[in-house]
Amino acid sequence: MKVPFHILTFTGLLLLPAEGWNDAIGEAGRPQRLSLEELERALPSGTRLMVHPAAIEKFLEELDGTPPDWASLYGHGHQDPGHDDRLFALNRERDSRREGHEALEKTVVFLWTGELSRYDPGSDGFPVALGPKLVKTAWGMVRFKPEDAPANLSVTTDVTQREHWRRQIAEGHPVEIDVVMTGKLIPQESIVYDFSHDEEGLGLIMPFVRVERVDFVLIEP
Repeated sequence: MKVPFHILTFTGLLLLPAEGWNDAIGEAGRPQRLSLEELERALPSGTRLMVHPAAIEKFLEELDGTPPDWASLYGHGHQDPGHDDRLFALNRERDSRREGHEALEKTVVFLWTGELSRYDPGSDGFPVALGPKLVKTAWGMVRFKPEDAPANLSVTTDVTQREHWRRQIAEGHPVEIDVVMTGKLIPQESIVYDFSHDEEGLGLIMPFVRVERVDFVLIEP
């Protein structure tokens, strides 16, 4: 699937494009640093920002009611012969229960991390390598996943910033940006419950999103 994305030209910092978004963020050529609160205010009406744990927990509660009983599901772990069957049954049951739920029609926004690769003269930009962000919630670890991860993303900038980034990357210093993805959950298999491969018994929740738009920003800490 081809996902539209926005290659942003900016001076100093990255900006959300004005089209479809609140223009209070700024104008091209006059960027400003962006906080999460400013990002949320910039989103179109009805769009839900899935960054803060409380917002994610509320969304999951609307869709699925209560968190799974992770301890019972885990049992004796991956060596437990019933482990996979219990997870499979949970996912099928919850897929069925949320079928046609109005929350599936809500547009959601989530963040991934982007790291700039070496400057490409052919595209006059920096290719972006994507990586997921995990959010710790009362339901477990949550990792939003695009149905098809956007490919061939690139960021352009002015000459001064471009040369600064080129030096940083050449010296081995990573340059990271925030990648804002907008879309809706996939109706047929919108949320997958699993366990983390990094921490024993830790629940992992993966909402799958059909991404419709990608933007780059720099979020203030």
